Amino acid sequence: MKKRTAFAALAALLLATPAHADTLFDNVNGITLDKDGKVVRFTGMVIGSDGKVKQLLDRKDKRPERPDFKEDGKGRTMIPGLIDAHGHVMSLGFQQMLLDLSETKSLAEAQAAIKKYADENPEMPWIIGRGWNQEKWGLGRFPTAADLDAVVPNRAVWLSRVDGHAGWANSAAMTAAKIGATTKAPEGGRIEMAAGKPSGVFVDAAMDLIDNAKPKPLARDLDRAFLLAQQKLISQGITSIADMGTTIQEWQAFRRAGDKRQLAVRILSYGGDIDNMALIAGGEPTPWLYDDKLRMVGVKLYLDGALGSRGAWLKQPYSDAPGEKGLPLLTPAQLRNKMVRATMDKFQVAVHAIGDAANAEALDAIDDLSRDLPGERRWRIEHAQIIDPVDIPRFAQLKVIASMQPTHQTSDRLMAEARLGPDRLKGAYAWRSLEKAGARLAFGSDVPVESADPFAGIAAAISRTDAAGQPIGGWHPEETVTRETALDGFTRNAAYAAFAEDRLGTLMPGMRADFLIIDSDPLLASPDEIRKLTPLETWIGGFRYYKKEGAGVGR
Repeated sequence: MKKRTAFAALAALLLATPAHADTLFDNVNGITLDKDGKVVRFTGMVIGSDGKVKQLLDRKDKRPERPDFKEDGKGRTMIPGLIDAHGHVMSLGFQQMLLDLSETKSLAEAQAAIKKYADENPEMPWIIGRGWNQEKWGLGRFPTAADLDAVVPNRAVWLSRVDGHAGWANSAAMTAAKIGATTKAPEGGRIEMAAGKPSGVFVDAAMDLIDNAKPKPLARDLDRAFLLAQQKLISQGITSIADMGTTIQEWQAFRRAGDKRQLAVRILSYGGDIDNMALIAGGEPTPWLYDDKLRMVGVKLYLDGALGSRGAWLKQPYSDAPGEKGLPLLTPAQLRNKMVRATMDKFQVAVHAIGDAANAEALDAIDDLSRDLPGERRWRIEHAQIIDPVDIPRFAQLKVIASMQPTHQTSDRLMAEARLGPDRLKGAYAWRSLEKAGARLAFGSDVPVESADPFAGIAAAISRTDAAGQPIGGWHPEETVTRETALDGFTRNAAYAAFAEDRLGTLMPGMRADFLIIDSDPLLASPDEIRKLTPLETWIGGFRYYKKEGAGVGR
């Protein structure tokens, strides 16, 4: 009998042709949310030949007498496929192909990793990578070109910070980019200086000075990165992801995968700027492509940078850098002009705003435009990390979706304390305050800034503790949310945030049959137990794409 399975390894990442048949998936501890967010439990599910949920069954309900296929869940838990409301798909793929410094714990450890990578890849004209974090290293300063020159003096090295809002270059890279003491930072960027010349770190828009000089990836590089990203996401239980900042080259890679029947994860795309949005989609959002696997929904606009690079735009100066308030990347007029251009063509607008000044400005712009742009816009603010408490009620008043990443809080808490001081933490990563005010929370990871692991995100959301259970009792535990809210943020609300709630996010009849089989009930498990969860099986559109080695589930 033909098995409803698609791939368990990268080489087999090919969609099977759907059979005209129904599948009964029985003997499960089924959990989903209905369209109103109410928990629904079930013990069996019938999947139609169209890859959609046909029927949910309670224990007492009669089963189909002769289903074409039958799967035994063996009492394990079934939940909807999890949706990452904010990630960077191609960056995740390239993270697995290029130098990754995200696990390094000191500058010396990073230098050793860089030298080892350079020695092992002598054919590469540039050493390119990401993931450095001077805060994690306890360095007390930004790294410098000299730190890189000490280990790779003769080839260009260009490494983006973990948050993607700063880059670290060696002298050879700056020479290749023709950067010297008189080079001016572009608007919305900053060049770190030392002794009157660039130190080697470029913040936000200034990163373009080096990016424009480095070799561009080939189409085959993009294709390989995308396959690697899909494999990683599916193994972690992500069945859909909002790709924030899609370029035309990345969109073409998604389309090539779809044309070859190698598109598994559902991609909800937001153009990296207005130009990419227009190149990709033309005058309106694209239709759903490849059986609801790909759609360009809107555009992402950057209003500020990140806390780690002190690029987040604050109302008051940084506590650990009194002369700095961060960088607005757009003027008020530029922001509003871009928002109008997008919304007039019915594109959804997602605004990156981390600092409290950036969040206030984004809300002001939405308030201004909403009066003249009627209709359901579903404005999104991405990250919404630091909010002045007076601005929190405005999210609900203006019907703004707070698209947030729970694991940012656990990674950033010590840095946030240093950057902001104790008096400005009340509106930091304020999930429960936003929810109580009536705002919708959509949860994601910002992968590869953080791991895409959604169970780590759920655990962080309900506990405000990290993987080691620190701090005991949680960091500002008054901002924890319930298990139901956390699951909602990674399913129903994440779908709603991308205008996809009519087909994704729940396992109610008529919805796409995207689901996971796991070995614990996340609505009953402790945060530590949730962190240890990994999918035993991942199903998308009624087909199994992943089965954990040794998992005794399914056929």
